Amino acid sequence: MKRCFDLVAALLLLLVTSPFLLIGMLCIRMTMGAPVLFVQTRPGLHGQPFRLYKLRTMKNAYASDGSPLPDEQRLTAIGKWLRRLSLDELPQLINVVKGDMSFVGPRPLLMEYLPLYDADQARRQEVLPGITGWAQVNGRNAVDWEERFALDVWYVDHASFRLDMKILWLTLIYVISGRGVCAEGHATKPRFSGNRCREGRE
Repeated sequence: MKRCFDLVAALLLLLVTSPFLLIGMLCIRMTMGAPVLFVQTRPGLHGQPFRLYKLRTMKNAYASDGSPLPDEQRLTAIGKWLRRLSLDELPQLINVVKGDMSFVGPRPLLMEYLPLYDADQARRQEVLPGITGWAQVNGRNAVDWEERFALDVWYVDHASFRLDMKILWLTLIYVISGRGVCAEGHATKPRFSGNRCREGRE
């Protein structure tokens, strides 16, 4: 049922939202140039890599040593607007159609995070990653990593079609309100560096 819903809903939403997607791509091309899509390898089900698609929201800007500038300095005005309305996520509907992702599940993070998870946190990879998830409707980027992973694992243990419908409804409310788009003091969210801080407290 979940896969059937994902496929039908993703195809319909691609059709309905295509004007917004095209407008977003045009704005990106006019303000940042090519490419208009951000493509990055992310871990999917059981950590298997796939190519994730998003609208590009940051410009390519580097420090004198060649490293990328912080997100706060690379995020553009049009990028902030796209993120505020979650329009940058629309290309992930293609990932849903392909079966790389579901509408609901733990957000696909970075491949480099996989070896940093403890055994419990790694369980977030037991289901397909999602465009939205339980963590996204309980704080989004405003919650710390430990709480976010706990919410992801809670979803793995309680996943159901009814819960998915609840999360999609709450996601709509979050998108309209714009809550939790960024963590305090960051343009998005600070990087995950493992569980050293938690282990130090114990």
